[in-house]
Amino acid sequence: MNAIESTSTRPYLIRALYDWCTDNGFTPYVAVLVDDSVQVPREYVKNGEIVLNISFDATSSLKLGNEFIEFKARFAGSAREIMVPVNRVLAIYARENGQGMAFPVAGPGAEPAVSTSRPTPLTSVAAAGAEADPAERPVQLVPADPPAPGRGEDDPEPPKPSKPGPRPALKRIK
Repeated sequence: MNAIESTSTRPYLIRALYDWCTDNGFTPYVAVLVDDSVQVPREYVKNGEIVLNISFDATSSLKLGNEFIEFKARFAGSAREIMVPVNRVLAIYARENGQGMAFPVAGPGAEPAVSTSRPTPLTSVAAAGAEADPAERPVQLVPADPPAPGRGEDDPEPPKPSKPGPRPALKRIK
């Protein structure tokens, strides 16, 4: 079996990033390009896209399959069945820090996975070689604002000095 005949890496990467988010205490979100094959509450779709919280606390019966992501979730107190074809997933990322991966949408007439026409807190960077099929090449999401010069991305910001308050005093009790 060669690379062309193999299955898509997308569902495996989605499961891996879901596991990474949950292992690190982050909330996994998926951005989905909505069409007739996507079963989501249409009243929450904006500009043909919807962002779904797929954390353990927000879903029940979550199945991250090779063809579909399926789960039950509550929207405005009403339980809904959600079914998203894996090829309609635009991105999976952690809500808290935006780290994750974006994917191009495969199929005829598909829109680009990362639009440059509207502002977004994430910037795309190609993560696979040029020899890969463009429809299956993952894109890594990185923060749009680079870290301050002289500090690494993982370095915490130094604590700011606080105003000196009143001096503590000891009271002698006899």
